[in-house]
Formats: sequence, C-alpha cells, structure tokens
Amino acid sequence: MRQQFVLLSCLLVVQPLAMAEDDYPHSKEPIGTARQVYDGALMPDIQVNTFRNIDRLFSTRTVKRGSSVYPLPPSKKPLTSLRFESHGNTYDLFDYVSLNRISGLIAIKNGEVIYETYQLGNTERSRWMSMSVVKSIAATLVGAAIKDGYIDSIDDDVTKYVSDLKGSAYEGVSVRNLLQMASGVEWNETYTDPTSDRRRLLEAQIAQKPGGMLNVMAELSRAAKPGTRWNYSTGETQVVAALVAAATGRHLADYLSEKIWSKFGMESDAKWWLESPGGIEVGGSGLTATLRDYARFGLFLLNGGTAGGEQILPAGWIEAASSSKTIAGSEVDYGYMLWPIGRSENPVHRGAYEAAGIFGQQIYINPRENVVIAIWSARPKPLGMTTVEDLDFYAAVCIAAR
Repeated sequence: MRQQFVLLSCLLVVQPLAMAEDDYPHSKEPIGTARQVYDGALMPDIQVNTFRNIDRLFSTRTVKRGSSVYPLPPSKKPLTSLRFESHGNTYDLFDYVSLNRISGLIAIKNGEVIYETYQLGNTERSRWMSMSVVKSIAATLVGAAIKDGYIDSIDDDVTKYVSDLKGSAYEGVSVRNLLQMASGVEWNETYTDPTSDRRRLLEAQIAQKPGGMLNVMAELSRAAKPGTRWNYSTGETQVVAALVAAATGRHLADYLSEKIWSKFGMESDAKWWLESPGGIEVGGSGLTATLRDYARFGLFLLNGGTAGGEQILPAGWIEAASSSKTIAGSEVDYGYMLWPIGRSENPVHRGAYEAAGIFGQQIYINPRENVVIAIWSARPKPLGMTTVEDLDFYAAVCIAAR
C-alpha cells in the first residue's frame, strides 16, 4: 500500500504553510472554463487542473489564516486496510479511491490522522474547489452573525437586512426558511441545462458585474408559501451571502477569517470567488482551500463550534443545523445547509452529517464515532457518477477505527 498511497499523517504541521502566489505548485497548469466545469465537459487532466486552480476563473478574496495552527497529529493506530460492501459488491480502499476519482482523502479519529492520501497530482499544498461544501460554511456564518448580535433572530425576515429584495418573492421569507431552502421561491437547479436558474446565476457570475447575481434572485417568482416546500437552490446561498454581508457590514471572506479560519487554526490561506472585482462573495460555490483545512472546518463543527477558546456559534446551533426538518408535514434530510445522515439504514451513521458538493466534494462529521473525513473528487459529471457509495466507505472507516 505504501507504494501506491502516500501516507502523510506523520507530518505534524506547527507553522502555517506560507505560499506566495508565484510559489503555488499548480499555477501554470492549463485549465478549462466555468461553463465547461458545469457542463461536465472537461477531459480528466484538464478537469483536475481546473478544480485545483478555480481561483483563476473569477475574481477572489483571500480568507486569511492566523498565526497558529490546529495540530493534526498522526494516529498510533493508522488505517492500513479496508474492505466493505456497497451495492452488493465488495470493495477495498484502492477500489474506492480509483473508481470514485478521489484526488484527496483525510480521515481523522479522536483528533488524530488515521489516513491521508493525495492523488491525481495533488499534494498537501494543493487547494481544491469546495463547490456546495461552501454552502455549509456560508450558513455557519449566519450562526456566527446571530451570536455576535448582527442578526437579531433566525426568524427575522430576510428583507429586514437585504433591502434589495424588498418587493421580490423573498418578501416574507425568514432567515430560517432561507437556511432550510424552504423559501417557496421557484428555482431550477439543473447544472447541465443552459436554460436553468442555476445556469442563469452562473452567467451572472461570469459577467462579473456588481449586483448581477442578486438581480437574478430578485427576478424569481413564488412557487409556494414560505416554509411549506423544500427545493434545493444554489441561489438561496447567494441570498445568504447578501444577508451576512449586509448584517455584519463585512466581506464574507474577512468574517470567515476573523471568526473561524484564523481562530481555529487553519494552516493556509483560502480563496473565495467574487461576484465581481471587489464585490460580494459567491455564497454557493468557489471557496478553494487545502484538504487539511477542510477537515479542520469539520473538526470545528465536531467540537461544538468553538475556536480559540471562544464559542463562535449560538447554543444548540450545530444540533439544529445538522438535523432533519419537518416541512409541510414531511421530514426532509436537510438542516441549515448541512445534510443529516441519521436516517441511513447503517446505524453507524446515527447522528452523523455532511457538507457536500457536486463532483464529489465532502466533509463527513460523525460525533458518536468522533470521526471527520474530508474528500476531494474529480468525477466526470456534476451528479450521478458515483461508483462506490461514499457513505458505505465512511461507515467502513468508522468501524475499522474503533
């Protein structure tokens, strides 16, 4: 196994990874376009290059690290082998990484690294796109803003803070409705359909004009009463970005740095896509960070939302954010832009949840097992191209690490 997988858990980082832009190891690689990404129309090599260089596609703002690093020491009981069942077939660790096009994987048990590997040309210095994983991060900033008193209540109307949406379909939508993607506003999320609302939002981002993305949201129509219909919408997260920016008076990247990135001890700066040069962050995609720092965000949630000895989130926030919700009499496995896994048939997932993004980006958090797993992937299309069920792999890791 050591010949094919690089076990880097023996490296205990004690200082941030200083990396000037001209020192980024992938900065000269050829990349594709944003439209090609969402179309799933990139050949494997260019796709990988693009995923680790997404900061070159749009304007960005830096999420600055702090002066100290949250340690990730190697475990004395590293994961050395794994066999598990998925969809009636038996797989091992090599199968999972190869078949699911895993480009980075780290598993942490009791705060210690039990397995870590980088593939497809990545290293511990590589950054990788988050896609919808950043939705969970943006939603967490809402919790921080409530704790700081910038947002009075999760049941406030969104338009109390985002005045540009007054008179739109978001009139009467609460912050809670927004976080649960239950605004009732019409939305088509189909990534590969150039006529969908999701692609309209992407085109507004490509245009890089101030206010363009929020204008798309303001033009949408109402499909249902707020709180009565769940509909997955990347657009909701752009409204979240506008909410956090308006309520705090801060750039989201700066607020993330202040509340979590620097205080918890991320080892590297991250970058976050912007709607336009100097403008607002893209709330639903476009954060790019190192694998270990994605895992540290999972540890931040696992550890109750504390950073640097300070409680960043309101009491009970993570439990509420990571649990299923009842909407119009039906239970929906979605919290505050986190995906609960508790109703899985496998009991090992009871109480677990994840942040997830297209093409296979995930942060899995299991409080009962004290496990965090972060993965990067480069699957061929945004959705529907997973060979081995990720949750089956996560369950196997949790059981093997006991």
